[in-house]
Amino acid sequence: MKETNIRIKQKYIDKIKKGYPLIEKDSIVDIGKLRREGMIINLIDSNNKFIAKGYFGRQNKGNGWILSYDKNEIIDYEFFRNKIEEAINSRKHMFRNEETTAFRVFNGEGDNIGGLTIDYYDGYYLINWYSEGIYMFRNHIYKALEDLTDYKAIYQKKRFSAGGKYVEEDDFVIGVRGNFPIVVKENGVNFAVYLNEGAMVGFFMDQRDVRNIIKEKYAKDKNVLNTFSYTGAFSVFAALGGAMKTTSVDLANRSRKKTMEQFQINNINTDEQDIIVEDVFKYFKYAVKKHLLFDLVILDPPSFAKSKKFTFSASKDYSNLLKEAISITNKSGIIIASTNCSSFNMKRFKQFIDKAFSETYNKYDIIEEFSLPCDFRIKPEYKESNYLKVVFIKKL
Repeated sequence: MKETNIRIKQKYIDKIKKGYPLIEKDSIVDIGKLRREGMIINLIDSNNKFIAKGYFGRQNKGNGWILSYDKNEIIDYEFFRNKIEEAINSRKHMFRNEETTAFRVFNGEGDNIGGLTIDYYDGYYLINWYSEGIYMFRNHIYKALEDLTDYKAIYQKKRFSAGGKYVEEDDFVIGVRGNFPIVVKENGVNFAVYLNEGAMVGFFMDQRDVRNIIKEKYAKDKNVLNTFSYTGAFSVFAALGGAMKTTSVDLANRSRKKTMEQFQINNINTDEQDIIVEDVFKYFKYAVKKHLLFDLVILDPPSFAKSKKFTFSASKDYSNLLKEAISITNKSGIIIASTNCSSFNMKRFKQFIDKAFSETYNKYDIIEEFSLPCDFRIKPEYKESNYLKVVFIKKL
């Protein structure tokens, strides 16, 4: 494959040499040379000295990812196969775990190819393409998975067109089509998963450790509120952990049916749980008005959300969200504050928490902290890859 030399601005060179994998939009001098997504580019300095090799692929954060620091390395089938094989080998212990049959096999830049993730669902593989650039290498990646795994089927999600919105189409690539939902396990708990229904499959695997500790340690005999509940995964674990009752609140109409399904495949009586389709902020006001109090409140909002009356941005509004939660949390109750926003770190997140409690004249203790589970490999040089921040807060 033909390679194109692209000059990088001086102030970005040290960062790249130290292992920062993203080719930032503002770092490129020869922007006009970036003509075709998927082209292999050699990053060079003003003296034409080689720095790194990558591919051009537009994402919201950059213009591609670095693949190698070896000028002579060829980006071909063997390159992709070796990276995927290394990722699979590092997760062999997970393939042997009969209690958890869904996990991440390949985590983008954490496994040294940015813009690509591969998830495993009990024999089914799901590829997520985050730019047209990485999608140009699809045949190498399909073949690597075919050669390296005993797959039932391979599915894919293209997340890079129509202004960043997911384009619905047939997601099946190869193998035997699944009869959906397929049921996978996470720490012995069942989940119904759909690999053929648009961008979302049914649950987010990065919260595995958090859900498990809720079941094992925090849910028993508690009145639990799960906000931004999606398909009710936290509620299922809480119910199986002996919660007195769970209340799941989400604005999406599909959340009721999907949450009921997850309860039912775990033999939980849905009549004993509340599933509410409503704007979370509107529900907070209702709960205050009705003097409702909860022992365990779970806050796992998207980084950005918009409803008819509210716009929520985690980086601006998390403290206000927490203040709402504090007002309906029992004395000695626990708030699980979570965010997947990569634009701030754990230290900043704790400042949001402190602000919310101080402004409501409440005291608190932080009793647990979580970040990404081991299969979500991160790149230390790229702090944004360690995006998940979860804090268990006890209201004193």
